[in-house]
Amino acid sequence: MPTNYVKTIHDEVLFEYAKLISRSAFNKLEWGFITSTFFKLKKGDLKISDTIREWEAEQELPKHCVFCGSVENLSTDHLIPKNRGGDNSADNLVLACKSCNSSRGDKGVFEWLGLKRKDNLHRLVAGKYLKQLLKIHEEQGTLNISRSDLTTLCTKCPLPDICKEWDKVNSLTCFCLESVLPYK
Repeated sequence: MPTNYVKTIHDEVLFEYAKLISRSAFNKLEWGFITSTFFKLKKGDLKISDTIREWEAEQELPKHCVFCGSVENLSTDHLIPKNRGGDNSADNLVLACKSCNSSRGDKGVFEWLGLKRKDNLHRLVAGKYLKQLLKIHEEQGTLNISRSDLTTLCTKCPLPDICKEWDKVNSLTCFCLESVLPYK
């Protein structure tokens, strides 16, 4: 659902984070709640969960693939693949079955899941991923790129075919968040 108040890359991160809080609280997307949460995050009245709290909650999860729920053939997967700038930190690691890990390859999570399936990602995994993307955009100075300046990202983005596939060319979406992940 496109919103007029999501105007920058930073806003898109906060919007995606507000959506995962809604899924956690209501098991669905409650748009009034999402809007309210977005503005609380933007004002600083609400903060993105810290790493320790997320890590502790993650340790209590059953050991299964974060993408499909399988409990067989689990291995460690990098949310941001190493060959696209990801590291071995706990914030970037999740359990995935070999099938999902292999299927995803070195694609970004949003690129791989697409717009329809990305909102089914477990909130802890989505939160970790958004924090990683936020960090990369901060480091690259791209957080304040607005809808009107998207061509700044689009010209360097490795995902033009994904935006075409989803009819989102020159639109501010979660794919813009992955635009800074280089293919090496």
